[in-house]
Amino acid sequence: DDELKDAVKAELVAAVEAGELPETALGEFSAAYKSVTKKIVRGRILTDGVRIDGRGLADIRPLDAEVQVIPRVHGSAIFQRGETQILGVTTLNMLKMEQQIDSLSPTTSKRYMHHYNFPPYSTGETGRVGSPKRREIGHGFLAERALVPVLPPREEFPYAIRQVSEALGSNGSTSMGSVCASTLSLLNAGVPLRAPVAGIAMGLVSDEVDGQTRYAALTDILGAEDALGDMDFKVAGTSEFVTA
Repeated sequence: DDELKDAVKAELVAAVEAGELPETALGEFSAAYKSVTKKIVRGRILTDGVRIDGRGLADIRPLDAEVQVIPRVHGSAIFQRGETQILGVTTLNMLKMEQQIDSLSPTTSKRYMHHYNFPPYSTGETGRVGSPKRREIGHGFLAERALVPVLPPREEFPYAIRQVSEALGSNGSTSMGSVCASTLSLLNAGVPLRAPVAGIAMGLVSDEVDGQTRYAALTDILGAEDALGDMDFKVAGTSEFVTA
């Protein structure tokens, strides 16, 4: 598929350089290719119930998990769902080491700090590593909110907790992978959670088929399904209630 696309692109470049086609032809080709791909993928999902990688609508990619992967920290875990792989690292300290918050909010301190990192290598790129971006901060808050309801009270567990989620590989929902890795890592560190929390990304595809509007909900979406679908919504919780 990529070889064919590159071959057509090379022909277009040659035609543009020869003056046979306008310079806008390359952009038009890319837009047309994306439009056709989107239509085919969505149509197959809605008519046949088959996704890009051959899964059904409710199928989840293979799961793998391992704890105690880093020797010097209090708790660590690697969680993998398909090509998405997250390293969770938990460190504990005295309560007086919790984060102090100086803002207009009535909250003055925070003992559970969840940091999410999405380095360029997780998608096979050589980007610049700098301060956390808006997306990383938002994903960290989402994973934090998913786990706060199951944390033990201060009286029962008087420690400040720093949780770091490092995306090692990304192809769909690293934020929910972070929730799963964090649960394993916190339990490995001996934090008495009220219940284990897991999360998954759902997707929605809708289109008109035979004069009727059809909808399909996808479980455990890929990065491509996130881009080609209508929306994605992330759900995290225990076996009894939703936390985020």
